Amino acid sequence: MLRRALLLAAIAQVAAGEEAEVRIDNFTFAPDTLTVPAGTRVVWTNRDDIPHSVVDAERPPRFKSPVLDTDEAFARSFDTPGRYTYFCGLHPHMTGMVIVT
Repeated sequence: MLRRALLLAAIAQVAAGEEAEVRIDNFTFAPDTLTVPAGTRVVWTNRDDIPHSVVDAERPPRFKSPVLDTDEAFARSFDTPGRYTYFCGLHPHMTGMVIVT
C-alpha cells in the first residue's frame, strides 16, 4: 500500500496549455515522472545548494540545459507525444522522465 502511494505521488499530471514544474533538490528531480499534454512548457528549477543540469538521454540530445546554480531555471516546451528520459549531466545517477500525451 505504501509503495503504491509513493508511486502515485511521484507521477504528476497537468492539463493542456499549462506550465509544469520539476524541482531539483537533494540530488533528485521531483516529480521524477511528469505526464503532460503536448504543448506544455516544463520548467526545471534548481533548489539544491550545488549545480545541476538537465540533459536528454537520447543521442544526440534533443535538449540540454546549461549548468544551473541555485534558484536558476531551464524551460522547454514539449510538442510531440512520447517519452523523454533525462538525467543530470553532472550527476548521471539523477534521472527523470517527461511523458507527453
